[in-house]
Amino acid sequence: MKKLIEGLQEFRKTYVPAHRELLAQLSQAQKPRVMFITCSDSRIDPNLVTQTEIGELFIVRNAGNIIPPYGATNGGEGATIEYAIHALGIEQIIVCGHTHCGAMKGLLHLNKLQEDMPLVYDWLKHAEGTRRLVKDSYTNHSDEEMLEVAVAENVLTQIENLKTYPLVHSRLYQGKLHIYGWVYQIETGEVLAYDPITHTYVHPQSQIVDDDADEPTGKPFVKTSAPPVACEYAPAKVLHSDMAEQSDNEASQEPVPTPWLTPESVRSDLSRIQQEQLSV
Repeated sequence: MKKLIEGLQEFRKTYVPAHRELLAQLSQAQKPRVMFITCSDSRIDPNLVTQTEIGELFIVRNAGNIIPPYGATNGGEGATIEYAIHALGIEQIIVCGHTHCGAMKGLLHLNKLQEDMPLVYDWLKHAEGTRRLVKDSYTNHSDEEMLEVAVAENVLTQIENLKTYPLVHSRLYQGKLHIYGWVYQIETGEVLAYDPITHTYVHPQSQIVDDDADEPTGKPFVKTSAPPVACEYAPAKVLHSDMAEQSDNEASQEPVPTPWLTPESVRSDLSRIQQEQLSV
């Protein structure tokens, strides 16, 4: 607490005087451009990672960056999403997972949580699609590899959950909403973004859309969200080693797939599992 109070004093002493005009503008209204959905983990800071100022990101944080499907609960996530899109006019949403996620570790050993942390147990059931896909399709991989896959797959699961909200579905169809899946790597500070074309995590620069470019209209979900498929995810240590040997131009290209790729036969599993969840 002493450290926090000292931080408050430093904030008032240095930041406030240098940003009086910004704070005055923010006191009138907020106009964030991006909704950022991520984990409560203390090791990830959306504004720090993206180098954005206060007022630029509309942030939702919870254990495991989870978005319950529409109608599954009347929690704050759904209300916040609705407010962000309808009231604030946000047109870009990022769902960001991260390496070494404690929620995903718990998800892979879900039954062990039921007695000691029943609320966490119930909450993680909203990521059951992730757990089933990883458990059914990556049985021959190490715990570390399965955790990395779970982190990457859970981003896609939560994007699919996000798309069950009527307002989100409508805006996607109209081409007025873009959804991106990111994974933040704690150990390197690297961010990888899901590419729905190659089904891999690549560098986020590849997802920048030129507003002046001619794009087809009337085609829902073309560049707005990740499809319900399993992904190929390069571990941080592999990607970091590969990038060290590339030039800046080469580093903007997608990473080489790892040996533990998802078989084609499981690429529809996530969609099937989520339909089973909704039917229940």
